[in-house]
Amino acid sequence: MRLSVLDQSTVVTGRSADQSIRESLLLARHTEALGYHRYWVAEHHNSASIAGSAPEILISAIAATTTRIRVGSAGVMLPHYSALKVAEQFRVLEAIAPGRIDLGLGRAPGSDGLTAHALNPNAAQAAEHFPAAVRDLIAWLNGERLVEKHPFRDVLAMPTGPTTPEIWVLGSSDFGAQVAAHFGLPYCFAHFITDGAGCAEAIETYRTLFRPSPTLAAPYAAICVWALAADTEAAAERLFSSRALARLWRDKGIFAPLPSPEEAAAYDYSPTDLSRLARIRERAFWGTPATVGERIRALARELGVDEVAVLSTCYDAAARRRSYTVLAGEFGLSGVALAAE
Repeated sequence: MRLSVLDQSTVVTGRSADQSIRESLLLARHTEALGYHRYWVAEHHNSASIAGSAPEILISAIAATTTRIRVGSAGVMLPHYSALKVAEQFRVLEAIAPGRIDLGLGRAPGSDGLTAHALNPNAAQAAEHFPAAVRDLIAWLNGERLVEKHPFRDVLAMPTGPTTPEIWVLGSSDFGAQVAAHFGLPYCFAHFITDGAGCAEAIETYRTLFRPSPTLAAPYAAICVWALAADTEAAAERLFSSRALARLWRDKGIFAPLPSPEEAAAYDYSPTDLSRLARIRERAFWGTPATVGERIRALARELGVDEVAVLSTCYDAAARRRSYTVLAGEFGLSGVALAAE
């Protein structure tokens, strides 16, 4: 089983959002040294809690400052953009880091409705035509002509080159699974968004409907989980308290910077909040490396997935890097930790 990273460039209280982007660059180099397989960055807009709004730019910076790890998007929200523009952006990225670029595609807005409209006034209609946009994008990335009678059939995406980005479909429902299966693409389910609801069903749909493609002969399924490990359970619990409160806020429609453990400890929780927190704690993957590792392995075995990407939102940047370090040790990754953690 491969182990990879998802990073949202989380904003935390007491720190400006631009620092979260620079910390993503540091974490990418750190996890490359540890031996993680790929490093994906997310796309969100108009959010006080997530700074990652332009994955194609962040991918470029990470690809230019790493040498081995695959780098990509999780994902580019395709309804916001022209498929040709996305194809050209990722062909440029492929030229920067040949053989290391992933293009993860999503259909969700990654924002509120007003912001989605600001990004593309026709985003709602574009979302309805997501499969067709994926079809065109595949052709443009592979240097192929579009389907017969397509109005843009004679348009080519530049720059061309001997390698192409690896295209993924990402999602938290079975719609993305069906699209990935139809085009013979790898598929990743966002377990961290749904706490696993619908995950097994989506992956089964993907495997059942999968049609081999020139780039993928058999289904390749992955999941992305939220997980945080520390040297002791007490340390992990303290760090997890920030995530728990942020998740509670998210369920209420509050998207704020990640609170500190001290803020989480001082928060005035209602009885309903405490009940919800108990469920969040039960479902979340946190604890010592052995505890978190076993939960990840058990879920991967249950679902039969080929790869797990780990998202670790954490108030303390050093503690987040330490989490990836100890998980790398737990899974026996081949890399050596960076000296400075």
